[in-house]
Amino acid sequence: MTPATQDITVLVVDDQGLVRDGFTRIVDAQPMMRVVGVASDGREAIELARARHPNVILMDIRMPVIDGIEATRTILEENADIRVLGLTTFDSDAYAVRMLKAGATGFVLKDSTADQLVDAIRSVYHGTSTVAATTARRLLGKLTEFDAPRRKAEALQQLTDRESTVFHLVTSGMSNLEIAEHLCISEVTVKSHVGRVLSKLCVRDRVHLVLWAHRNGVLPTAASESVGGSASPNGTDTPERTG
Repeated sequence: MTPATQDITVLVVDDQGLVRDGFTRIVDAQPMMRVVGVASDGREAIELARARHPNVILMDIRMPVIDGIEATRTILEENADIRVLGLTTFDSDAYAVRMLKAGATGFVLKDSTADQLVDAIRSVYHGTSTVAATTARRLLGKLTEFDAPRRKAEALQQLTDRESTVFHLVTSGMSNLEIAEHLCISEVTVKSHVGRVLSKLCVRDRVHLVLWAHRNGVLPTAASESVGGSASPNGTDTPERTG
């Protein structure tokens, strides 16, 4: 099958049976998407990832035996093509920062709607990132507690002038469409520039590009307020697709 017609395979990892069952039903009810395994702890997740090679893993953070952070790190060291979505709650910011550092592409809240969960899975499968708005702002704020920014990265010198501009616009929180309108270029061209920036700086996705910018002292001040999307009118988080 071609990538366009291939099912998105998902591994569900959570120590709560109700969560596993609920997410499994949601995923299996979607066209072109199916669950290829469920695990109740990090060790089972590592073993199933080796055996089933899922496209996306829904990974709980706090679990017995091996937690989601260590499981994510191990799985991605063995297979960097897998995308991991952390399952988080509002009180787990410290764990979420560590999860991002381990390589997770984004997060979904455990109380997300079925549509939000499915959209997040499809987004990361197609190479984009998803982090809820207020969650992103809090996580970026927490970074100052865990990582002191380093001096400006020499790696930025690899970027062309246009790529450097795109880098600063991305890390300030602008979407591809906003960047395209700002620079008067096509969205396809923006995606091409973003891809080259990610490749040259050796980061997985836009979430990790923001982390990279923070660690190297080049994160725009406004980024912690704008990255990750916007809150919906009812006050809940709405994941934003970026890529």
